[in-house]
Formats: sequence, structure tokens, C-alpha cells
Amino acid sequence: MADGGNQFIIEAKNLCKRFGRQLALNDVTLDVPPGAIGLLGPNGAGKSTFIKCLLQLQPITTGGARLLGREVGREGREIRKLVGYTPEQDCHIPGMVGCEYVTYCARLCGLPFQAARQRAHEMLDFVGMGQERYRKVDTYSTGMRQRLKLAQAIVHGPKIVFLDEPTNGLDPKGRAQILELIGRLWTEHGISIVLSSHLLPDVDRVCDRIVVIGKGRVLVHDTLANLKARRVGAAEVIVPERQHELVENCRQRGWEAELMTNGHVKIDHQSDRLNPLLQVLDEMKLPPLEIIPAANALEEMFVQALRTADAAD
Repeated sequence: MADGGNQFIIEAKNLCKRFGRQLALNDVTLDVPPGAIGLLGPNGAGKSTFIKCLLQLQPITTGGARLLGREVGREGREIRKLVGYTPEQDCHIPGMVGCEYVTYCARLCGLPFQAARQRAHEMLDFVGMGQERYRKVDTYSTGMRQRLKLAQAIVHGPKIVFLDEPTNGLDPKGRAQILELIGRLWTEHGISIVLSSHLLPDVDRVCDRIVVIGKGRVLVHDTLANLKARRVGAAEVIVPERQHELVENCRQRGWEAELMTNGHVKIDHQSDRLNPLLQVLDEMKLPPLEIIPAANALEEMFVQALRTADAAD
């Protein structure tokens, strides 16, 4: 593991978490540098459990982890001073008004009252809450509660913020606004973010690095740019006939190819240009009706990673 400098913000070594006989996290090992990190996976994959283990909200069964260079399980107080967290579920205190609640969270982090109150209003301004801050949180819409959770997570000036499904329950406009705020934490304020989500577009919009978790295991860990580049040679080919022959011809060349339910032939021709694919079609004397480049390379990677995890079981 790293020595506690700034090289990695998260380090996990053979981390396992069991709930009785259920293995929720299975030998998780990874080193994550500062930045905007997407923790991606389907519901029940182990994302929230991983976050809770790092924050010591759940004890680690075996293995270990470091957060911001500090050992999880031994330096909990120091870690909590440097970390913000928005849980998936609502975390407000019934009966409190918004600004009182964020001020209270700042006090819990050690700020004196005057500084806590000033900081609370600054963060409520940052997340775009106006006069609503003087209303009871119980009356807030889902969007306002998500903004409030974000404000309380950053009120003490953390170095890293964990965001667990922060767009749950939001309409498209509210979702876009929350994601814009989250992105600014890293790009404008240098606060690393870990965005846990099952929604790939959210992660794609905000993050520059992705960790895919499935069935408690790390399936993929790389930069977003590298992951997108891996599938640059994928395309769908529409031909009038001989689809099965085209699939077989491509597979003989070592290319991945399959006949889709809509009759298109999906081919990974392993090139950033269409020339190799056009050459195959020309040799077969099979003029294409249309060639459609892969529309979402990141989605391809995500689905393939989950298929691999299922096949391993």
C-alpha cells in the first residue's frame, strides 16, 4: 500500500466483508488516485457495503484498507475529519430547519458555532438553496433533500466525498443540476468524489475514472478515456443476406461477432478505421446497407463486465 502521501486516496488489500454466510465483498484489491471516481454496478453489487467498510460504518471481515493514507479501523477519528458522506437514504433530523441541520453537522465536525453557521450558509448557497433553508426539512422535496445532503457532506471542507446514489428520485432537470454541482467539487474545489451509482450516464457525465463492482468483486478499474478507447473498433453492420456467414468469417479472423435480435451483425473489428471491415465485406461480395459505429462504448464495457462475472459463477 501507499505510504500515506497523495498518490492514492483509497487503498484496499484483499478486503472481504461477510454477513453470516453471504460474501458481500470478495477479495477487493485496488489503489485509487485523487479525482472524480465512479463506483459503478447494479443494485446489490456491493457498492454501498464497500463505502461503509471504508468509513467504518461496517467492520471489515478480513483484509484491510487505507483512506487518504490512514488505516481504516485504527485511525477512524482522523479519517472522519477529512471525509464527507451522503448516504443513499435520507439522513436529516425530523423537526429541524435546513440551515440548523447543516450548522449542526458542522458543529459535529468540530467547528465553533459562529464558524459553523457561516459555513453552513455558504454551502447552502453553493448547492443552490435559497429561502428554503429556513423551512423544516420534513417539508422538502426530494431534490431539496439531495441538495441538503450534499451541503452537510462538504460543510467541514473534506478532502474526499462519498456520494451514494445522489440522484435517486430526481426528475431529469433535478438530476442534471445535482450532477453539475457534484462535478464542480473536483473541477473547481479539488475535492475528490466517489460517486456510487447503478446509472451509467451519471458516472459518464461526472467521473474521469471508473471502478465496476459486480457480485462483490472489482471487475474493471481504469480511466474513463481508456475504457472508451477499448471499444473504438465496434460497429453494427446491416446486410441484406448471409448474416451468419459474415459472423463466421469475422470470427475466423479473431474478431468478436454476433447476430443481434434486430438482424444486425455486431462486429468488433479492432481498428479505429472501417477499412478492415470494408475489406471483408468486399471479399465476400456483400455490400452493406449500412454500417453503424458503436453508439455507447462505455455501456458495452459495463454489460460485458457483468456477463463475465455471471459466467465466473
